[in-house]
Amino acid sequence: MTSRRVVLAAITVASSVLLGGCSRVPDTVKIGVAQPMSGPLAALGADMKNGVQLAVDELNTRGFKIDGKTVKLEVVSVDDRSNADTGKAVAKTLVDANVVAVIGHLNSGVSIAAAPVYAEAGIAQLAISTKPEYTQLNLPTTLRLVANDALQSKALGSYAATQIEGKRFAVVDDNTPYGKGLADLAAAEMKKNKKELVVRASLDDKTTDFSKLVPELKAGNVDVFVTTLADFQVAALIKQLVQAGMNEMQIVGGDTIKTDKLPQAVDGIKAVYSTSPIIEAREFVAGPQFLAKFREAFKGDPVYGAHYAYDAVYVLAAAMQRGGTADPKKVLEELKRIDALAPVTNNMRFKADGEQYYGVVSVYKARGGRWEPVTRSDSW
Repeated sequence: MTSRRVVLAAITVASSVLLGGCSRVPDTVKIGVAQPMSGPLAALGADMKNGVQLAVDELNTRGFKIDGKTVKLEVVSVDDRSNADTGKAVAKTLVDANVVAVIGHLNSGVSIAAAPVYAEAGIAQLAISTKPEYTQLNLPTTLRLVANDALQSKALGSYAATQIEGKRFAVVDDNTPYGKGLADLAAAEMKKNKKELVVRASLDDKTTDFSKLVPELKAGNVDVFVTTLADFQVAALIKQLVQAGMNEMQIVGGDTIKTDKLPQAVDGIKAVYSTSPIIEAREFVAGPQFLAKFREAFKGDPVYGAHYAYDAVYVLAAAMQRGGTADPKKVLEELKRIDALAPVTNNMRFKADGEQYYGVVSVYKARGGRWEPVTRSDSW
């Protein structure tokens, strides 16, 4: 009888493993964060990581459960250094760490380079990167948290062409793949609106001497300047435009000028606008509550997309709970289906190709030393 009981017990254990072993929930579930934690974009990367950490701490405090079991969420953070090769290397590190999903990366080039690594492991990659090519890799794991640059280019060109009083236009880019591509699409949008494009130029991403460009703008009577140059470049351009007596110029830039520094450098020029797919937390109904919690936790304001990272964790948590699993491949399936309530940005939903269903682009105006929201749209 004893040996029979042992055999029956063994069969019972084996059966339970075969039937339920694949769906067992671990005690700890790891969430990967891959962002630039050093170099010039370190503040933005740290901001994204802080958003993840805030959400994880809240969920752990509440006693987060999957399939009825309380689990601990753990953040595994790596530094991609804004470098594609480093991005691929740290992606492998996160895969080896058995993360359930990755909030990464910031830079489009890094996201694109690392994407095949996550795809091979079936791990969802939730990126704030905006280059359209990211979701055009034919990989099932590439998910985007915000609108892409195809919509931003339409916003850039459409707003300049239809919402600003101007007759003669210039489009100038920084000759990077990102900046030039964005500017080309914006120029096409302006031509579609039958606007006169007097100057179309490519400089580089370091130019601050516009002694050749300013006379060309003046000779062409340009009154609207559309650009993908960086904030420090546009600040230098404004000084030189004012010195040339071109105070009536209106500048419309991409998200590369939407920094804290530029609104301090717009004196003397008529107006400066910026487009951005990163909608500020203060613009959402739940924004003030998030900002209060963030300030308490990190003793300062967020500087970029912390609220998107925060929401991504909650959407990921909802997918795990709905699927009753922490298996990365099954969680990915749920993420592709779920239309989840995001605490700050209201909703997150991914289209079949991984694009964000609720993505929008805002236009801001530099005024009173800060960026003030003017309008936003999901279509332009």
